[in-house]
Amino acid sequence: MATTDRQASTLALAHALSAAERGLAVIPLSRTKLPALRSPHRPASSPTPTSPSAPAPVSAPAPSLCHGECGRFGHGVYDASTDPRRIRELFAAAPWATGYGIACGVHPHHLIGVDLDTKSGTDSSAALRELALRHLFTIPETVVVLTPSGGRHLWLTGPPDVAVPNSASRLAPGIDIRGAGGYLVGPGSRTDHGAYTAAPGTSHLPPAPCPPALLRLLLPPPRTGLSRTTGGQGNGHGLVHFVLTAQEGQRNTRLFWAACRAYENGLGPELTNALIDAAVRTGLPEREARSTIASAARMSRGGG
Repeated sequence: MATTDRQASTLALAHALSAAERGLAVIPLSRTKLPALRSPHRPASSPTPTSPSAPAPVSAPAPSLCHGECGRFGHGVYDASTDPRRIRELFAAAPWATGYGIACGVHPHHLIGVDLDTKSGTDSSAALRELALRHLFTIPETVVVLTPSGGRHLWLTGPPDVAVPNSASRLAPGIDIRGAGGYLVGPGSRTDHGAYTAAPGTSHLPPAPCPPALLRLLLPPPRTGLSRTTGGQGNGHGLVHFVLTAQEGQRNTRLFWAACRAYENGLGPELTNALIDAAVRTGLPEREARSTIASAARMSRGGG
């Protein structure tokens, strides 16, 4: 491992331990912002790293009902801990880690992350201000983390009995939410695109409570007959139609949005083929369509 990577890993561990002292549960992350430890339940045919210093690319954990009950590392956000000894063990098992993730939705802070993205070409900060004016809430002073791409992560806390779901651009274009089962990239982490840093004057602040009006917007609407047995009808049919009516220049964006909504409603796997077929009919290459849906699936599960 290069000296710079060893330094980045040492710094990441130090920042992770500091976050744990504040009651934030953490896991090691690779330079890709994904969990640094691979799932122990991945298919036996999956390639393994040729050496600890050059691990194979880490992908999303293989589907499994195990959330760490097996006693091994590699369960993504379910490995997160505030125990310094366990954190050191996690980083020792992933010496290539250059960052750390902070689990959302867990005791004691029940963290909610508001990710104001810039890559979508929209002004997500203006969109959040518009929502605040429309729904009469104010974003309190809280921890703000600056991302390498120019975005911002706002840290808020939620009530212990409410599970805020992860979402991508559901609240407004360019605004992603990290809730239960998701994580935020912690300040001090280094990725392929640069470093995450705390905004000046906010690192000493505790995460502020989420305004009730905003919290209501973050919770999923009541279910209205939508179920896994619909076979892609109802809302699923509307999502497919939304993709089918995309014009050139909108196809990838519409497909990504529709796939995110499908996964949020528990219909992602069922609608995948229909969404791909619809995208291909608009002229989007099948390979690109599959890649877009895979990105939406990862985004809907969380990750900052």
